[in-house]
Amino acid sequence: MDYNFQEVEKKWRKEWAEKNVFQTSIDHNRPKCYVLDMFPYPSGAGLHVGHPLGYIASDIYARYKRLKGFNVLHPMGYDAFGLPAEQYAIQTGQHPKITTEENIARYRDQLDKIGFSFEWDREIRTSDPNYYKWTQWIFGLLFKSWFNNETQKAEPIEALVALFEKEGNANVNAANDQTEIFSAEEWNSKSEKEKALVLLNYRLAYQKESMVNWCPALGTVLANDEVINGLSERGGHPVEKKMMLQWSLRISAYAERLLQGLEEIDWTDALKDTQRNWIGKSTGASVKFPIAPSNSPKRGEPDFGWQTAGNSTWEELKKRSEELRKNPTQAEVVLWEALRGKKLDVKFRRQHVIGRNIADFVCLEKKLVIEVDGKIHNNQKEYDNARTEELNQLGFQVIRFTNEEVIGDIDNTINKINKSLLSK
Repeated sequence: MDYNFQEVEKKWRKEWAEKNVFQTSIDHNRPKCYVLDMFPYPSGAGLHVGHPLGYIASDIYARYKRLKGFNVLHPMGYDAFGLPAEQYAIQTGQHPKITTEENIARYRDQLDKIGFSFEWDREIRTSDPNYYKWTQWIFGLLFKSWFNNETQKAEPIEALVALFEKEGNANVNAANDQTEIFSAEEWNSKSEKEKALVLLNYRLAYQKESMVNWCPALGTVLANDEVINGLSERGGHPVEKKMMLQWSLRISAYAERLLQGLEEIDWTDALKDTQRNWIGKSTGASVKFPIAPSNSPKRGEPDFGWQTAGNSTWEELKKRSEELRKNPTQAEVVLWEALRGKKLDVKFRRQHVIGRNIADFVCLEKKLVIEVDGKIHNNQKEYDNARTEELNQLGFQVIRFTNEEVIGDIDNTINKINKSLLSK
């Protein structure tokens, strides 16, 4: 018997649509699952093979979670603003609203024919005023705020102005680009324009002259990943470096909070590294180069001088930590089996980068580092003490065990770790 897929699939698509099978409603009795795809920008060409390549995998996952009893939200939307829509409108000579709506209709028809289980009642279009009014609202909040380093929070710009009026800016601890120190009298004597320029040095959303990738043919600034060998990715037009007045966001003010937040979420190391590199926190480095022990083994902690801060060294540390995870000692294997999977009711990580060091095992929640020492450590006690002191300064307690302690009496080792956890 032949399978008439056109007839069968048409029947079930109609059934799903009429019964709104994939609609998501509030249901506190079931666990929640949110499956979000990357929104496509609706071009006139329609879907390409890369769209279903990703969407099919996430749709399988969404369907699986529904069958497992989860209340699944699996929406779809369209990144309908920006350069692609603008260029398509220019090329076709039509208003972008017309071409965008036509293209979205084409995408929707194609997505439906594939049979995805999207919740269409939650569809988002970034070109819809009901959507982008919220991006404008957020921008307004950023513009009207400054970052207080003491409270580690954004606060209303009016509070900063009140401080300036009362005592100037000498004692204000804020994320800023301000170089001029002024008194309250000097601030109050400034014109409104002068005050506005000063406040731009404190606002979370501000304007400043920046070197950008300018594409004359497209009439816009391009991100680095939109430029390939000096040409625009879209259209292959020449791109030049140019100083221009640009809106910027003071993201660096939140760098430490963002980095610390990464330690509390269950993401892959690769994804976390991508986020760390994007955040790009940099505070400089102080480098020391002590002489390493002559009998230093190939496997073990790097010497103290190698463990320095900075973007390049961070990548080296992460690479080294991955190598150490792949090649554990016998004692580390034994201890990891006793710690992994929250067996002590807290999460431990192994070969984890902390500042300039790679810790054998660490519980970030309790700020506890566990080190497993081999014979090499008998010859590098000065290094170990310096390493422990540095970790202590970062707020971590360090407890050490020898290989023999771990392998010979793992129960006693775990009891000692438990006592340290309970005392924190």
